[in-house]
This record gives sequence, structure tokens and C-alpha cells, in this order.
Amino acid sequence: MAGAEVFLSKRVQEMILNGEKPPAPYICRDGDSIQEVSAPLSPVPIIDLSLLSSSTPYAKQEELQKLRSALSSWGCFQAIGHGIPTTFLDKIRQVTREYFEQPMDEKKKQAKGVEEFEGYGADPTPEEGQFLDWSDRLFLDVYPKDQRKPQFWPERPESFRLCLLAGVGVRSVDSSHSSVYFLKMGREWESHSVGPTHFWSGEWEWDSHWGRGLIEEYSFKIKTVTEITSKAMAKSLKLEENCFLNQFGNQSQYQARFNYYAHCQRPDLVLGLKPHSDGTGYTIVLQDEEGLQVLKDEQWFTVPKISEAVLVLMGDQMEIMTNGIFKSPVHRVVTSAEKERFSVVVFYAPELNKEIGPENGLINEECPRLFKNMKDYANIHWEYYQKGQRALHTAKG
Repeated sequence: MAGAEVFLSKRVQEMILNGEKPPAPYICRDGDSIQEVSAPLSPVPIIDLSLLSSSTPYAKQEELQKLRSALSSWGCFQAIGHGIPTTFLDKIRQVTREYFEQPMDEKKKQAKGVEEFEGYGADPTPEEGQFLDWSDRLFLDVYPKDQRKPQFWPERPESFRLCLLAGVGVRSVDSSHSSVYFLKMGREWESHSVGPTHFWSGEWEWDSHWGRGLIEEYSFKIKTVTEITSKAMAKSLKLEENCFLNQFGNQSQYQARFNYYAHCQRPDLVLGLKPHSDGTGYTIVLQDEEGLQVLKDEQWFTVPKISEAVLVLMGDQMEIMTNGIFKSPVHRVVTSAEKERFSVVVFYAPELNKEIGPENGLINEECPRLFKNMKDYANIHWEYYQKGQRALHTAKG
């Protein structure tokens, strides 16, 4: 797909700045026959994660039932009460926008090759005949830490490296500059060795080689959300609460994707992200504007923007682990003629070479086993994604 490689070597943002129209490889719509339902009418379920630790048994059980219903029908939910302050989510939205608003030469310091995955650019070249997405992205391996590639972690804008956290402050710095003590999410003071710390305007900076500030902290908070969510999903199915965490493993993978969806002269013909399901365990999405759509009952539902919420979206591997009870929904991102859109996505997947399969407690005579055990399903999923196809059938037992 030589033509696609030429276009993928350019950024969508560059085409917009040059006043270019979407080239042919991006034209993928010819008037969808599937009905679209706008955000005010989109009944995407909302789950309050804080109620899952409620001391009131009725409230806790009711929310668990709502969670099971949401994931069995929609395959996703808007999570509130997750413990991440809205001010911090807004900061993540802001610095994502600041990153993509930088000059192209600055972003190209994290540039990836056309066939590479991690870094700044577009997804690798799809197979012949597949359409391109009207978007740019920065993709980073976050956890386990030994999989990180420092050359792709931005040094600019500085806000990526500043620890500007709601409710977080410095308690003290020792004379050797080897420890900083800080309050995290309203809990007790904790210490971390971070190297030299610099003060100005009452704020402080992480040593850039240690944790990359905001990215590190957001990833840490999302890890906490995945632990809460995984346990809640298990309890909603009357399983042992750690069963899904055990399947993901101690070295489970977290990958962050910062997305830029440019405005488009022909939103009727061009998509920001083509229809697909995720090959993850599940995915957590933070959006700044509407544009993400989920397919349900042959209708595209626009996911509303709720400032304090993150969207939790099941991937194929979660459908496998739940023996088909929870659904991995097809979703896409539409473009807009007026607005650009940014989002931050964290993919949560089992550790490499970890075998996953349906939980035994979900298999019986009435509910026979639907899927076989598999390793590294994400690789199989990617092969089919590049062809514009789903891969879930490859896991059928």
C-alpha cells in the first residue's frame, strides 16, 4: 500500500495546516445505513465506583447489578466516583492539547517510522484496501516500567513533566535531594526517591528521567481504577474478587495513547478512527469532546462527555475471560467540520505470554465453554485489525 505509506509519513495536522483536503486513502464512508444516536439520547450506563465499597449492602449490591447489566449489554460504562479529581482529569486534557499544539518539529522528536508502533505519528500501514484514520497520536508503553522507551517520552511541553496535582504537595525535601515526600489522593504521606528537585512559583518538577510527572501520576491512578474495576466485575459475576487480576498477571501491560482528531472538511466521508473492537482486557478513555461512538443494536450511540467520568470499555480478552457474558463492543470515532478533538486512552492487557481463558465458575451445562485458552491474543487481534476484521472467532473453543 505504497500510497498509504506516503500519506502516513505526513501528519494529519500538517495537512490541515496546509489547507489540504482528505486524500483518497482516508475516504471510508459513503453514507452509513446504520442510524446514529446523538449524545443527549445515548443511554450509556453510568456506574459509581465509590458505591462498590459502600458500607450499605443494598447500595453496593445494586451498583454491582448495574455493572453486570451494563457490561452484558453495552460492553462499556461511564465510571464516576473513581477517586481521580476532576481538576486532575482537566489537567490531563489540557496538557494533551498543549502537546499537539506544539510546532511540528518539537513533536517529531518522538516520531516513529511508518511501520513502527510506539512514538508519535499514525498507526502502522494497514493491509491493501484498508482506509486510514484522520488522526495523529502519541503511543507509549507505560507498565511494566522496563518496557518503556525513554526516547518517545516528551520533554515538552513542560506540563508533561510538572507535578501539578490536585491535592498533592511537597512536604519536605532532604538535604541530599534524594527524597521527596508528598500526599497522594488524600492518603498518607509517602516517599519516593526522585533525584534533584527544583522549586519555582511554589511548584516543583520531577527529575525528567524518573517518572515524567503527569504521565506517571495519571498512569498510577488508572492502575488503581483497573484494580477496583477488575474486582468489581468479578464480584458482579459472583466470582472470587481477584480472579481477573490473576489472569492479567503481576506484569500486566498498560499502554497510553494520546489522540489528536483534526477537524475535517468532509465528516460525512472521513472517520477519525475506523470501526473496531479492542484486543485488550479493557480500555479506559478520557475524552475532551464528543466523537466516540459505540455500536449497539445496529445503532451508533455517541458517548457523552462527562467531565468527571472516564469511559471503561471492554476488550476482546475480557469477553473471553467472562465466557461471552461481557461484550467487547465495536466502536469508532467520527470527525467534525468545526471542532478538533483530543482524548487519552489507556489500554490494559494481560502480561506477555500469559495464558487467559474463561473463568471456570462461568462454565456449566447451561453455559458451555465458548472460548479456548489463549496466549498473546493481542498479537492475533492486531493482524486482523490491519485487515479491517474482528479476531474474536479465533478464540472460539
